[in-house]
Amino acid sequence: MTGSRESQWQDEVLAGPGGAMTDEVGVITGPLTLRTTGGPDGTVRFAVQYTDADEWYTLTGSPVEGGDPYALHLAALRAIRAGGAAEAPAAPR
Repeated sequence: MTGSRESQWQDEVLAGPGGAMTDEVGVITGPLTLRTTGGPDGTVRFAVQYTDADEWYTLTGSPVEGGDPYALHLAALRAIRAGGAAEAPAAPR
């Protein structure tokens, strides 16, 4: 977005057994895409979708306050790969 200070990362990830937990539809599994957005207010938002689908879902636990958005993106990818109804990672305190 022009004029904003948002940062965004997006990667495909294969969900491990138990998938990723979403607010809207519960657990989703299989090939997913994770989008992480760090906002100018310090919040980090996580959205997931079935790869190449139109609908995006909120990863449960999103948004997260504070923390390095890129490090949180990597942590979310690891959590989704591990499965177990993965949720958004907590920012370090």
